[in-house]
Amino acid sequence: MTDQAVDTDGAGLSGHQVMEDQFLGRTRELKELRADIARAGLDTISGRKAPRARVLLIAGRPGSGRTALAGELVRQVAHRYPDGVLRARLAEPDGTPVPVERTARELLAALELPAPAGAAEDDLTGELRTALADRRALLLLDDAPGAEQVDALLPDTPDCLVVAVSKGPLTGIADVRPCTVGGLDTKSAVELLTRYTGSVRITVDPRSAESLAEACQGHPAALVLAGGWLAARPQAAVSDLAKRLHAAADDGTGTPLARVFRHVYDELPAAAARILRLLALAPAGLADPHTASALAGCSVGSARTTLDDLVALGLLRATESPLPQYEVPGCLHPHLRALAESQERPAELQLARARMLERTVRLLQACRAITETDSPQAREKLNAMPREVRFPSPRAAADWLRLRRPALLASARLAVADGELDTLARRLMSQLVRALVAHEGTLAAAADLYGVHSLVLDVAERRGLPRERAAALLNLGDVDAQTGRTRDALARYRSALDAGREANDPYATGRAMESVGGAYQELGDYDRAADWFGRALADRLARGDREQAARLYGRIATAHTYAGRYGEALRSWRAAVAGYRKGGDVAAHARALSELARVQEYAGRFEESLHTCQEAWEWARRAEDVRLQAALQLRLADTLEHLGDSTTARLHRTAAERMLGEEAPEGDTRPEQVRNACEIRSTSSED
Repeated sequence: MTDQAVDTDGAGLSGHQVMEDQFLGRTRELKELRADIARAGLDTISGRKAPRARVLLIAGRPGSGRTALAGELVRQVAHRYPDGVLRARLAEPDGTPVPVERTARELLAALELPAPAGAAEDDLTGELRTALADRRALLLLDDAPGAEQVDALLPDTPDCLVVAVSKGPLTGIADVRPCTVGGLDTKSAVELLTRYTGSVRITVDPRSAESLAEACQGHPAALVLAGGWLAARPQAAVSDLAKRLHAAADDGTGTPLARVFRHVYDELPAAAARILRLLALAPAGLADPHTASALAGCSVGSARTTLDDLVALGLLRATESPLPQYEVPGCLHPHLRALAESQERPAELQLARARMLERTVRLLQACRAITETDSPQAREKLNAMPREVRFPSPRAAADWLRLRRPALLASARLAVADGELDTLARRLMSQLVRALVAHEGTLAAAADLYGVHSLVLDVAERRGLPRERAAALLNLGDVDAQTGRTRDALARYRSALDAGREANDPYATGRAMESVGGAYQELGDYDRAADWFGRALADRLARGDREQAARLYGRIATAHTYAGRYGEALRSWRAAVAGYRKGGDVAAHARALSELARVQEYAGRFEESLHTCQEAWEWARRAEDVRLQAALQLRLADTLEHLGDSTTARLHRTAAERMLGEEAPEGDTRPEQVRNACEIRSTSSED
């Protein structure tokens, strides 16, 4: 996951970026790293031009300040790379590697380049290398779990620089420049403590401050926790904390960070300690007050107060976000997980996870519902939701969805992490998809939708769940179809048909047959399209689903129309009209008549088209569909022109413009509305 977009100025946008006035020490390491950038590589020494970007490795334990050092190096040299700085984190807080496909997609998005939904890893990394081939950019790859992930993202140009942060060596990548990070020097360590405690407490007892820095072994994360603990206790002596930590070190147990963390944790109030250890369950290590509230079963207000207190102690980091959002430091995640597993019963951890995911479902429901307040029923449903999960406006909901996106997608992965598709997981997936579509649209959210549906497909295939497999394949096929990958969609739909038949699921099989027909129609194979629509129609008729059968008659008619078989198209549209009339669907009846009139016009039957158009207009009037009435007025005008009655045709055009002008919101123009009316197509032929 990238933690910042392209930064052409080298200025910090992410929480990992360390500005010059915040950075301490590491003078020697920075000097060596800067020298390594200019140093000749093995290829250059042998007379060959380096084929790939140079890689500088900053290695150290989590919490050692390795990311801060990388950020400071990037800040100092960013001006040499005018095409910007890209950042990506290659591992989750719990150490789980981030798939290369996801990282490459995020980096392409940061470069404002398209990354097709469903594209394979090799395709995406190839696109990334192509994009960087003519650029002079700097990549900061944080928390790299191994050489494979870094190697897959390396630009094929020596004009780019890669700064990788990892626990250890990146064996397998040629000519890597390693820099191992240890503890801070004593002066810098004491200065870091001073930023939390204030200068007076250090000045009056400098030896104790140096002793405390020694007990922490200069480890930045340990020093931050020690400083935060002292800042929260103005009366506590620096010497007392130093003595306690030295005594703990004499026992020979744990690292300096583990000892300081345990000391700080043991003195937390019970409620705060419980919230902290349960944050080991926070998806992607990201929490907000709702996450903490659901995990601990407390109010949102008290959860936020506790989270802010934990930030002051250095146990959490507040992210740069318009909404309150907090990050669990990766170096503390193993300690929190161990505490959660040792101090909470497995059933309670499972319940806390379920509460968190259930809260996420309710927030997603509210996020979608705020966009659907046109009807009194929708407003009533929204008002029935608890106040704490409601959003004040669609804009606020969209902002929440955008800012919480990494955590929401991680929640989806967490929901199926145990390889099951329980009711809660299904609801979460469904509401996440609906919220993304409601706020972003299918095309803009395609990559995220593809990821969610792929999660379901993976579990369904591993567990042998044909019904769920069919649903996931249909959803993936829809995303493929809507993003222009029609042949991939066709393959998905055919597989969904097989899965639906295996599950004996009539809905899935009927939907798959219709979707296969739609894919063939998009590919221009109208014979096969009509054939598959016919199979779907036979299925619906066998089940007595007359409404859907009428719609499928319309799809068959559309395929015949595209193929120029107007006689067959007219027969199918008449069947659709009859079906809608029997079903009492006035609006669909009007649209089907409109399409029938259009095909009659194509077939040169202008008198019949005129009569059908007039009948369609009457049904559109009953349905109170002003736009369809206007479109029919325009069609009547075209037909009358063909019949030589230009005067009456002008009257119909004037009536259409008047209708659309009355309907149009302020600022719209009548000609544009008229053009839009001309493009109206029957929902019976497009659904």
